Amino acid sequence: MNQWKNFSKGFFKENAVFTLLLGMCPTLGVTSSAINGLGMGLATTFVLIMSNLVVSLVKDLIPDKVRIPSFIVIIASFVTVVQLLMQAYLPALFESLGLFIPLIVVNCIVLGRAESFASKNGFVSSMIDGAGMGLGFAMALTILGSVREFLGSGKIFGTIIYPEQYGMLVFVLAPGAFIALGYLIAIINKLKKA
Repeated sequence: MNQWKNFSKGFFKENAVFTLLLGMCPTLGVTSSAINGLGMGLATTFVLIMSNLVVSLVKDLIPDKVRIPSFIVIIASFVTVVQLLMQAYLPALFESLGLFIPLIVVNCIVLGRAESFASKNGFVSSMIDGAGMGLGFAMALTILGSVREFLGSGKIFGTIIYPEQYGMLVFVLAPGAFIALGYLIAIINKLKKA
């Protein structure tokens, strides 16, 4: 039961984007559309689950002096797998996300969960924690991408909701990411207090 509590905290209590404000570089950089947010979120989720699994399995074999560099090598290995799979099977998404895919290696969400959770817990709990934190991150990126895409171009996941000429260009551009994220955080904080 405690494992499922760890799973759900990534969605609400410890959501990386809306609560902890972690991973802001990909959050603000790739969420110009819902599909970009979902793609980046799912790629990060895969890396979180797999790196948490491996870190939890080898934690006793890694000396303290090289713990963080070892975690980074483990994470980088899974990021490379994601990058190659995306390049082969989802080339349009790969092109759209660009440099942000390799930056998953230094995303503080992934390294933070490896250090604070996976290095201290068993592999099942670590995988569940990685899934919860990753899917919570994916949810946040998808929501932010949907809001920006809807307000900026009148679409959600490419489906036209209203004519594009009525959209507000600022939401597709970089300043729109800050504005939309700020309002979403304010709304979520208001709902938490209610």
